[in-house]
Amino acid sequence: MLFLVRAICFVCAVWLVALECPAQTQNAVPSGAPPAPAARKANARPDIPARTSAEPFDSASVERMATQCVKFDTEAGAIEMEMLAEAAPETARNFLNLAASGAFDTTTFSRVVKGFVVQGGNLATRQTLTPALVERMRRTIADEPNYVKHVPGVVSMARPQQDNGATTSFFILVSEAIHLDGKFSAFGRVTRGMEVVEAINNAPAVAEKPAKPVRVNRAIIAPCVRP
Repeated sequence: MLFLVRAICFVCAVWLVALECPAQTQNAVPSGAPPAPAARKANARPDIPARTSAEPFDSASVERMATQCVKFDTEAGAIEMEMLAEAAPETARNFLNLAASGAFDTTTFSRVVKGFVVQGGNLATRQTLTPALVERMRRTIADEPNYVKHVPGVVSMARPQQDNGATTSFFILVSEAIHLDGKFSAFGRVTRGMEVVEAINNAPAVAEKPAKPVRVNRAIIAPCVRP
C-alpha cells in the first residue's frame, strides 16, 4: 500500500513540473545555413491553438489580401511591403492581422545578420505588452514553403527549427539566400524603402543584436498603389 501511495505522488509531481515549463515564444531565422530537419511523425498535423477572437482579415479572400500593402513608419524611415498572398495565404493573413490590430506598433527590428537579413515582429520588444498580446505571441501558424525565391526585398516568416512553429516574427532579406527557398514561408516583398532596410542592416550591432534597435512607430494598411 505504501509503495502505491509513493508511486501516485511521483506521478503527480511530474505532472505539476510539466505544467510549469514555459513555452518558447522567440522565433529565429538561421544565420546563413539551412536549419536541421525536424523529426516528423507520419500524417502529423500542426498543433495550432484555437483563436479566441476574430481578427480583421480572418475572412478575407486571397484576392483581397493581395491588394493590401503594409507600411511601417519607422524611426529610420518608411518601409512599404506588398503581400504575396497567393503564395502563402495564411502567412499573409497572419501578418495583415497583426498589422491591422496594432500588434506591430512600437516593436523593433531586434536582430540583424550583416549582409543577410533584418528581423522584426517580436512582440516582446513592444513598449507595452498586454495579456492579450502575450497570448497572441503563442499562436503558431502552419508553414507555407512555396515558389517565391528568397532574394533581396522578400519578406519571409521566421521560425524555430521545428516545423509549424512561426508566430509573429518575420525577416526581410538584403541578399539572396537560395538555401531558404522551399523551406521558409515567403509572403511579401518590399516595394519602397529598401534603403531603410539596408541602413538597419548596416547599423552597429554586436552578436546580431543592434546597438540601437530601430523602432516601428506604427504599421499602416492601405490598398497598394502600383505604378
